[in-house]
Amino acid sequence: MIVVMMRVLMILFLPLSAIAKEHLPLSTTFKGQEKFQQIARKAIKHQWHKLPMGSRIVNIAKELEGIPYKSYTLEIHNHVESPSVNFHGLDCWTFFETCMAFSRMLNTPKASYTPHDLLRQIEWTRYRHGRCNGNYLDRIHYLAEWYVDNHKRGNIYDLTRKFPSVRMYNKCQEMTILWKSYRYLKHNPKLRVSMAKHEARLTRMPVYMVPKHKVGGIERNLKNGDIIGIASHRDGGYCSHVGIVIKDSKGRSRFMHASSTHKKVIIDSTVSGYLNQYKKHAGILVARPR
Repeated sequence: MIVVMMRVLMILFLPLSAIAKEHLPLSTTFKGQEKFQQIARKAIKHQWHKLPMGSRIVNIAKELEGIPYKSYTLEIHNHVESPSVNFHGLDCWTFFETCMAFSRMLNTPKASYTPHDLLRQIEWTRYRHGRCNGNYLDRIHYLAEWYVDNHKRGNIYDLTRKFPSVRMYNKCQEMTILWKSYRYLKHNPKLRVSMAKHEARLTRMPVYMVPKHKVGGIERNLKNGDIIGIASHRDGGYCSHVGIVIKDSKGRSRFMHASSTHKKVIIDSTVSGYLNQYKKHAGILVARPR
C-alpha cells in the first residue's frame, strides 16, 4: 500500500510534460535512431558544438538531404499529443525543426546523445510556451504563430520587419476545414471547436512578410540556417511552406526544404528563384535561430 501511494505521489509531482511523454512509447515518438546516432557521432567527432548556430544547422541539414518527403508525420496517435521525431520521412516543418532542435541539443556537449535529448529540444520549440501536456492544442500548428512564440522566448530573431515588409491579411481556417486530414481532429470532435477559436485568434494577429518582388534585393543579407516561411496569397494560413537558407560557393542564398514536388529533402534554387516558380507565393517571413 505504501509503495502504491509513493508511486502516486511521484506521478502527481512530475511535470505534466513528463507524464505526457510516458503515455506514448519511444517506438512511436522516435523513428530512425540509427540515422540520429550517425549524425550525432559525426557532430561529436568534428566538434560541431563550436560552430555558430547557422553553420551547425547547415551541417545537419546536409545530413538529411535525400530523406523522403512524408506528410502528416506529427499525427502519431488518436488522442495523446507528444513530442516526436522521424528520420525516415520529413515534411517541410519537421525538416527545419529537426535541424534547429539538433543544433540546440549540441549546445550541451556530451560524449553521446539519446533520443530524449532531441525530443526535449523539439518540445521546447514546437509547443506553445515550450511545454507539451499531452493536448493536441499545446502544439503550435501555424508557422506565423511559431515565429511569434519562439521570438518571445528568445529561440529566434524574427527579422521580417527589418526588411521592406507589408502586413498580410489571410484567414486561418485550414485545419477546421480539412479536419478529416488530421488524425487528432478526426477522432476528437471537441478539438475542432477549440481549434476554430485558435484560428480566429491567429486571423486577428498582425503578420508581416517581405513581398516577393523585394526578396531578390535582400538575399545578400540572409545567412546560413535562416528559417524562411513562404507566405501565401491564399486563405487557410499565412504560410504554405517553410525551409532554410544555405549559402552556396558563390554566396547565393539557396532554399533547402522537404519538397512535396521532388518527394525528398533537396537544396533548391535561390530563395527568390523558388518564389517565382509559383503564383501562389506572396513573399517570405525570415527568422534567425539563436
